[in-house]
Amino acid sequence: MTVLITGAAGFIGMHCAARLLDRGEQVVGIDNLNDYYDVTLKQARLAELEKQPGFSFAKIDIADREALAGVFARNPGITRVLHLAAQAGVRYSLINPYAYADTNVIGHLCVLEACRHSETVEHLVYASSSSVYGGNKDMPFSVEDRVDRPISLYAATKKSGELMSWCYAHLYGLPQTGLRFFTVYGPWGRPDMAAFIFTKAILEGRPISVFNKGEMKRDFTYIDDIVDGVMRALDHIPSATADDPPHAIYNLGNHRSEALMEFIGLIETATGKKAELNLEPLQPGDVPETFADIAASQRDLGFEPKTTIREGIPRFVDWYRTYHGC
Repeated sequence: MTVLITGAAGFIGMHCAARLLDRGEQVVGIDNLNDYYDVTLKQARLAELEKQPGFSFAKIDIADREALAGVFARNPGITRVLHLAAQAGVRYSLINPYAYADTNVIGHLCVLEACRHSETVEHLVYASSSSVYGGNKDMPFSVEDRVDRPISLYAATKKSGELMSWCYAHLYGLPQTGLRFFTVYGPWGRPDMAAFIFTKAILEGRPISVFNKGEMKRDFTYIDDIVDGVMRALDHIPSATADDPPHAIYNLGNHRSEALMEFIGLIETATGKKAELNLEPLQPGDVPETFADIAASQRDLGFEPKTTIREGIPRFVDWYRTYHGC
């Protein structure tokens, strides 16, 4: 099987590519290597993948229709597409909104068009986000909940992707699965995420900003569990029913809503250093709590996350120290 992965140099993309290569699949990776965060980290991830046979890479932007069509033309055997490329980050969407429309809306549309014109693609799995739940108060967040009241542009663009995918499944019968990821962390993680930000600051003796004055909870999900869920989704092609096209949505989370202060405490323990906290108000576009209801992904995919933050945080800190030599 040949799998095209968009965002292959990203955090989740790198880990998913590695898992697919380990099980003997051919992987075609694409990424535009933008500078939203440190490009050298993305290049280091790619260097790890390029050590394995079966991996090829092209630097392209998914919003470039001709370049994307060229990748499909050069790789006529693509049967699965794992679409992970996106402009990430809630707060950055307040600063550079056009980047979100370009990548998360136009880019998503370009991937849909490339897949529907392909004669070999059997299944498109794409990344959504827990951010689509917006200010929902009922916990845990269920895939049956209303998600039409986003509180950030990032969330709005990810919900737009879900709607476009449903439409393409309906119009063209293209089987698709959307995955709503919940606060993913672990080795090779993104520098704009909490685990990386806090670990870096604590080790360097700098204060960390803790929003909502620490009254935050997140469904922190370890990367290995996310990858397991993605692989299960990739192998599980949804079927059309009498009422719906071949399109499914699943939450991939740890099914635990953990206090942010406990998360920070575990980093303190793993680093052997005390954090200096700047307690700040809740930021625009942010939510005080996330919590994944994974009943549907358990039922349909056999998804069972195994890694608690008490296990995952020390692993991340160990990787961080090794990668940065500190």
